[in-house]
Amino acid sequence: MNKFVVKRRVSKVVFYIITLALFVVFLSPFIVMLTTSFKTLDDAFTVPVKILPRVWTFSNYGAAVERIPYWQYMGNTAYITFFSLLGELLVVPLIAYSLSRIKWKGAGIISGLLMATMMIPYTVTMIPLYRTWHALGLTGTYVPLIAPHFVGHAYYIIIMRQFMKGVPNSLFEAAKIDGANEFQRFVTIAIPMCKPAITTVAIYTFNAAWSDYLAPLIYISKKDRLTLSLGLQQFLNEFTVDWTLLMAAAVIFVIPVLILFFIFQRNFVEGVATSGLKA
Repeated sequence: MNKFVVKRRVSKVVFYIITLALFVVFLSPFIVMLTTSFKTLDDAFTVPVKILPRVWTFSNYGAAVERIPYWQYMGNTAYITFFSLLGELLVVPLIAYSLSRIKWKGAGIISGLLMATMMIPYTVTMIPLYRTWHALGLTGTYVPLIAPHFVGHAYYIIIMRQFMKGVPNSLFEAAKIDGANEFQRFVTIAIPMCKPAITTVAIYTFNAAWSDYLAPLIYISKKDRLTLSLGLQQFLNEFTVDWTLLMAAAVIFVIPVLILFFIFQRNFVEGVATSGLKA
């Protein structure tokens, strides 16, 4: 057999082994969470520990949503997520279009500054932001969690900008010759051509807002306004943790994210793969 063919087959086998190993590593936390949600509390701590339940129980899910005001917290989380998503999808394409397709002095500088802000961790701006919102009397409300999304996240703007830069100029020139103004070119050409990038931004925004823990912890103090990520803390008692109920509640918590990803998986992957940085 040709040495080249043997080497190629060995490379494929190694690649598949590494891929499978990484798949197991990244998927194992979710598997443990899922299987634990079907265990009894005693079974979860019985030695030796087994991945699959010794006795399957489905009562943890009903008990989990009854232990805390689960649906109220989910409604609060959905409210924040919806308006966060709305803000990003309204603002990000507009900003990205102006930076990529409209020639105006300072566009390159603004793009550079946007990239620079991505280097600043949230922990650095956390206290100044809190003092600002507190001075405005808006702490304890959802405004600090939603309002920033209506000015656009720098990372999402860069993704959309790079994708729009890849749209052929001929399409915009043809529309301009046909008499389309700037807004019409944005709506009829840029938006349809950038659906993968818009899907990517939507999934990122949904996941960030839905699972955000730190920002609600900082700004929300009233119990009836808690998000689900904060509400799950109520399964943590002072001396014990009801892991089976907590895992059941967590499974319900991640289901919307998984559904959204699987529905728009193709556009998401395409948006990430084709939004590489360009000059």
